[in-house]
Amino acid sequence: MSKATFRQRVRYAFDNTMAKGTRALVGWLAVVAAVVILLFSLVVLLAGIAPEYAEGGKAGFLRQIFNTFVHTLDSGAIGGDAGGWVFLVLMVLVTVVGLFIVSALIGVIATGLDNKLQDLRKGRSFVVETGHTLILGWSGSIFAVLNELAIANESLRKPVIVVLADRDRVEMEDAIRDKCALGKTRVVCRTGSPIDLADLALVNPRAARSIIVLSSVSEDPDAGVIKTILALVHGPDRRPEPYHIVAEIQRASNLEAARLVGGDEAVLIEKAETIARLVVQASRQSGISLVYTELLDFGGDEIYFREDPAWVGRSFGEALFAYESCTVMGVKSDGAARLNPPADLRIGAGDQLIAIAEDDSVLAAAAPFTGRVDESAIVTAPAVLPEPQRFLILGWNSRSAAVIRELDNYAAPGSEVLVVADSAGVDGAVEAQAPTLANLTASFRAASTTDRRGLDSIGVGSFGHVIVMCYSDELGQQEADARTLVTLLHLRDIASKAGARFSIVSEILDDRNRELAQVTRVDDVIVSEKVISLMLAQISENRDLAPVLADLFDADGSEIYLKEAERYIEPGRETTFATVIEAARRRGEVAIGYRRAAAAADAAAGFGVRLNLPKSTPITAEPGDRVILLAED
Repeated sequence: MSKATFRQRVRYAFDNTMAKGTRALVGWLAVVAAVVILLFSLVVLLAGIAPEYAEGGKAGFLRQIFNTFVHTLDSGAIGGDAGGWVFLVLMVLVTVVGLFIVSALIGVIATGLDNKLQDLRKGRSFVVETGHTLILGWSGSIFAVLNELAIANESLRKPVIVVLADRDRVEMEDAIRDKCALGKTRVVCRTGSPIDLADLALVNPRAARSIIVLSSVSEDPDAGVIKTILALVHGPDRRPEPYHIVAEIQRASNLEAARLVGGDEAVLIEKAETIARLVVQASRQSGISLVYTELLDFGGDEIYFREDPAWVGRSFGEALFAYESCTVMGVKSDGAARLNPPADLRIGAGDQLIAIAEDDSVLAAAAPFTGRVDESAIVTAPAVLPEPQRFLILGWNSRSAAVIRELDNYAAPGSEVLVVADSAGVDGAVEAQAPTLANLTASFRAASTTDRRGLDSIGVGSFGHVIVMCYSDELGQQEADARTLVTLLHLRDIASKAGARFSIVSEILDDRNRELAQVTRVDDVIVSEKVISLMLAQISENRDLAPVLADLFDADGSEIYLKEAERYIEPGRETTFATVIEAARRRGEVAIGYRRAAAAADAAAGFGVRLNLPKSTPITAEPGDRVILLAED
């Protein structure tokens, strides 16, 4: 191997110092300026060409150094010079060299300041906050999450939310400012990768109250979520206490890996299955998405827990009438939550009542119910046996297979489902579901869901329930919603002209398109991103809600139903909500609200949905009214 020459070694050392940035550049300019000043000063002194002062005598060494330094930095200093031509020429040369040095220095300083401003723009300083909510990642659901957390934080003194995402800090702040109403909540943004340990340390996860991990838009979003949880839970700088992590997982196949990584510190929301369950429940009963939205957002009534010694030893059926303005819906015992348990279940010491209330402080100070039940207004109606039904699914995405499986859990034996889509590979995906179905027979037909002739050829009117899934796997958010809206317009026109009666449930990606979808008089609109956002926000504030929400969305156990009010109380007769609760209790159900058909189209009235009515609220059952219940079927 050839040895490096002296020149190469000097050049290598020089390059290494230059690579150190602005400070190195300023240092080299200072060295050059010092050499120039010393050299010219020596020439002037040794040649003796410096002019004499008016008071006599010439400049000494230090004074000449100072004079040369002034000429180097200030081009105007030469105007006051006197002396011979040789001295003046030397000073002109010093000034010209100084111009180059000063110009280079200004350029270096300006570049350094610009780089520093860029670093500040990126947000690379350490977050000193404590007790903050930390959001890792960026997706379309972040705005709904921030809005909900801002409402939940209204009772806090100085609430702070910290966001770390691989995006420009200023862009994040501008987008949040445009789309969120934060009130007194302060949002701090930092640019960086949530899977990078150095970037993660910037947002101080050790001091965070809760951590929300969002799945980004990529080919494999779950991989980023799992890596982020891994960096938090198993990182070298993790805190001794357990984290409170809430994360969304897109695909069921990645759920087990995420559980292994997160352990007991992470609550995982399986997005596809959750949305599928809500879509299926909404397809069977109109308005259920409104109930879930009302229950999950922080703007109205939410689910809380209360340990009430006054009810120890008494039955759950009696506890349904514990409070005037709070609705008991279950019991948490030994860490396990049970919604709508048997009415004779005894409440033990340490058990907590699960109730819907305006706020946890309202539940803690809730007044007891002192009214009475109107026994004569209760109606005894026979149970309705399920019958085989026909379902039509228009469109396809990664959640559609879960919708078919979930339909099978609810459908009566002998039911059918037809999938119509124009995406490649859907026929194979539908066939793959067939062996797993017990109550459904599934079939596929290739056709465009936005083509009117194709829809007419299907015979939409022969189906009892139509589910419109968006093409979110292959189209952008707005384009997918646009195709969904076109399909809905065709469906409503078909129903209007043929006089057919079938329910329509639609999946929408962007909440801003909900109102457009409602123009088509669709029975229910499921905004998938918003539902997941609400769940993330709720569980980040209260970890105990995770099993409660899982039970609500699961086909096993009790779910939310909207059933005809006339099956519980006598139509046209005024009674109270307490009577409705008693009528439901006798059927092994829990009444948690009421929907008035007369206000079903009134957005200002919550589309007729009211949860957690005071027990003494007057109720008169009108045609189309529904009781909102927790029931097993």
